[in-house]
Amino acid sequence: MHPRHPLIILTALCLLLLAGGARAQAAAPPACPPAIKQLDESEAATAQARAPNLGLMWRASRDGRTSYLFGTLHVGKPEWLYPGPALRAAFEATDTLALELDVTDPQVLQGLREAMAAMPALALKPAMRKRLEQQVSAACLPAQALAGLHPVMQVVTLTLLAARWEQLDARFGQEMALAEQARAHGKAVVSLETARDQMQALIPSDAAAGLAMMEDALEQLESNTVRPMLRRMARGWSEGDLADLQAFESWCQCARTPAERAALRRLNDERNPAMAERFEALHAQGKQVLVAVGALHMTGAQGLPRLLAQRGFQLERVAP
Repeated sequence: MHPRHPLIILTALCLLLLAGGARAQAAAPPACPPAIKQLDESEAATAQARAPNLGLMWRASRDGRTSYLFGTLHVGKPEWLYPGPALRAAFEATDTLALELDVTDPQVLQGLREAMAAMPALALKPAMRKRLEQQVSAACLPAQALAGLHPVMQVVTLTLLAARWEQLDARFGQEMALAEQARAHGKAVVSLETARDQMQALIPSDAAAGLAMMEDALEQLESNTVRPMLRRMARGWSEGDLADLQAFESWCQCARTPAERAALRRLNDERNPAMAERFEALHAQGKQVLVAVGALHMTGAQGLPRLLAQRGFQLERVAP
């Protein structure tokens, strides 16, 4: 497996590109995130040959067939695009790749546009609008770069872009590289969710809840609690530290209020039963599936491994 064109895969950033794109300024000021060095041909070959096991993986067996769960990180480093031995073996042993959303499908992208447009509008007070504009500037984006996105999606995107300060970028998440390789090898690529499902998870249907989510996200950006959280999450993911990721709410500084905890449940736990049901249906059709979704979907009482065990699957952790 050799990823050819690392692309942005997170829903927020796909929408950002579709809305017109956030292009870096020609001469970035010193306060901008440092550029991430791309691998040259020799470095890429070395990274591919020496790629270690990263992330979280389980075998899920039932009915005489084995599928796999792979917990991904939606941001990464250039060398993380190359799968380690365990992921290569899982890829080769399966015929279907299941992602949260297959954003390589034009119909899915159109669905995301339509779903975002259908979400309740938010009337931002001047003070909040100014704070949002300040964070756009701090991210070294042109002033109108995010203007085509729902305000909640703007702060989600800014949160993801903060990872660049930690030398992590959504261009180097694993899902798009897997999708490219799956199609190159004639494997099916499917979505476990619909665009509407994901947009409803990201954007609260209640305007007051949406404004509260924006307030919390802006406060986290302004207080610089986002970068340490992303750094620790990346470390836990790269080392396969399930225990630390299980304890995410205790250290992320993003579950301090009832509103933040409710948002986390909506973004993570409440999406898992539907994904488990979709996976079970694919497996029951005789498919051998490699599920590649965000690593936090593998954690907690509502994590995918536990939900699938309740559905009669034999789960076995694949050591990192």
